[in-house]
Amino acid sequence: MNPALLLLTDSRLPAGGHAHSGGTEQAIATGAVHDLTSLAAFLRGRLHTSGHVAAALAAAACALGANRSSDTSWDLLDAEADARTASPAQRAASRTQGRLLLRVARRLWPPPTLDDLAPGVPSPRRSVALDGLAQAVPNPHHPIALGAAAHAAGASPEDAALAAAYHAITGPATAAVRLLGLDPVAVHGLLAGLTPDLATTASDATSSDLATSACDTSPYGGSWADLPARSAPALDLLAERHAEATVRLFVS
Repeated sequence: MNPALLLLTDSRLPAGGHAHSGGTEQAIATGAVHDLTSLAAFLRGRLHTSGHVAAALAAAACALGANRSSDTSWDLLDAEADARTASPAQRAASRTQGRLLLRVARRLWPPPTLDDLAPGVPSPRRSVALDGLAQAVPNPHHPIALGAAAHAAGASPEDAALAAAYHAITGPATAAVRLLGLDPVAVHGLLAGLTPDLATTASDATSSDLATSACDTSPYGGSWADLPARSAPALDLLAERHAEATVRLFVS
């Protein structure tokens, strides 16, 4: 695992992730989540549906970032994320988080300014992917921005998938602690119990050549359209209900 992954998954990263509950706030409002047992079921379900999709998209974005000639493909991959996000409210939340993460990542991994001074010296060109994404899609979906940022940090598609899967459950878990007053240690115990699922999700998300192909058409005959598209209608409904709520603590 690339150490930079710790930075990308840190809740203290100033990218706005702390303001989103991933549907937890409305799940609590409806009574679907009310204790540790129901929270565990909610997190597991979220990981294996939207979390799995996000992991595959992040891995694909990280692989795309490695292809210097693929700048024009960012909008195509972002469209695949859009097609897998049925709820307008979830799309808006994902793009808000993606825009903020992209802005922060471009500051953390700035352009290689010494390239022009030493053209013969190989450069990792880590920020090239971030610049290409920002130009093609100023407000990308969060998994796309996360994958591009992972590449900029020198991480692999597998690392990007793990970061996306981790993000899918840790934010909602923290929101539950704040909203229900649950024991933080007990909630982290739930997360510890989900670590095998995290590893499996990241592995499954990158097991296909599609997730790690750096172009919209895989050399093995597939395309990004064939990436995982697991749905979670309950999360869609919770997101739409949350968007209409007059009193709420979290943005989404």
